[in-house]
Amino acid sequence: MSERAAALAALDAEVVACRSCPRLVDWRERVAAEKRAAFADQRYWGRPITGFGDPAAPILVLGLAPAAHGGNRTGRVFTGDRSGDWLFASMWRCGLANQPTSVARDDGLELRGAYVTAAVRCAPPANKPLPAERDNCFPYLLRELELLRDVRVVVCLGGFAWAAALRARAALGEPVPRPRPRFGHGAELPAAPRARLSLLGCYHPSQQNTFTGRLTEPMIDGVFLRARELAGLGAP
Repeated sequence: MSERAAALAALDAEVVACRSCPRLVDWRERVAAEKRAAFADQRYWGRPITGFGDPAAPILVLGLAPAAHGGNRTGRVFTGDRSGDWLFASMWRCGLANQPTSVARDDGLELRGAYVTAAVRCAPPANKPLPAERDNCFPYLLRELELLRDVRVVVCLGGFAWAAALRARAALGEPVPRPRPRFGHGAELPAAPRARLSLLGCYHPSQQNTFTGRLTEPMIDGVFLRARELAGLGAP
């Protein structure tokens, strides 16, 4: 194991053991105990979710938080839910994943040039973390970015992730314009001179966006193809 991979594994162990937010701990564990009827025979993860992917990735994909019956069930970010179906299918089409599906931690999925994580590591009630919960998780994102030294592009899935990425960029000493750039699908914030992080906005692949046509396959593919370009990966 490389030094970087070992450091990420140590951070992952710290994340999984975290119990800093009583409301989130109660919710994630209650969901894991009660389960959804369709998954009644499965053992839920019921703990915080770590990042996942290529330790040398130039592209970081940042989401909001794990889904109660997705990542909170399977133990891997964007795995076992409709959002993950959309996300990894697009990453596969764009040459960033070895397969289009993500259903379980041991399903053989590998990411190529990409790392996926979330701004909040526990499933929140109604998918809405409180400000204090967001703040408790922020140091984990910051430390991931410090360890993932090759990241050049952060693909922000939704406005919550965009705000977290802006905050992380500022905390890493990279300038953020004033007023702060607004989130939008396809929005870009280039890296400043002698800085490394560009931000790229994408509508979140939630069902409320994909079922309504607000986010289409060509739209999400366009974001990942642009991320490849910005990261210097070229065409898939």
